[in-house]
Amino acid sequence: MKIRVGFGFDVHQLIEGRNLWLGGIQLEHSKGLLGHSDADVLIHAICDALLGAANMRDIGYHFPDTASKFKNIDSKLLLRDTIALIATKGYRVGNIDATICAERPKLKSHIPLMQETLAKIMQVDVDDVSIKATTTEKLGFTGREEGISAYATVLIEK
Repeated sequence: MKIRVGFGFDVHQLIEGRNLWLGGIQLEHSKGLLGHSDADVLIHAICDALLGAANMRDIGYHFPDTASKFKNIDSKLLLRDTIALIATKGYRVGNIDATICAERPKLKSHIPLMQETLAKIMQVDVDDVSIKATTTEKLGFTGREEGISAYATVLIEK
């Protein structure tokens, strides 16, 4: 068996008038993330990590924000397509370890549903999807609630 690891990062600005999508689920919040798609930073970081592990460039290469077909797209579809892309090289997901950085909303109670949602898309066991949440202790753009970022490390197997 061949294994490879990948790392992904994404950040989006918080603005009023948008829905907040994280980990494939919509959360109640006064602001949402700005982006060409639904701006789900967690899924975008995971996609970048998967593509990087398979040496297949990045999310912007495969799903450019200049393409109208991706305008307001549900990022779960991008993750599904990313799984299909890495499969063309014989890879499947081993496990995911991800962290969301946000001051608000508090995410602890939402993490199990995020795990279930993402595991279903990636066709892995829920135990293979680790999601953590942290704040930046009111420091930086995250601390000022100007944006949310996410980091993901993945292991893929052939």
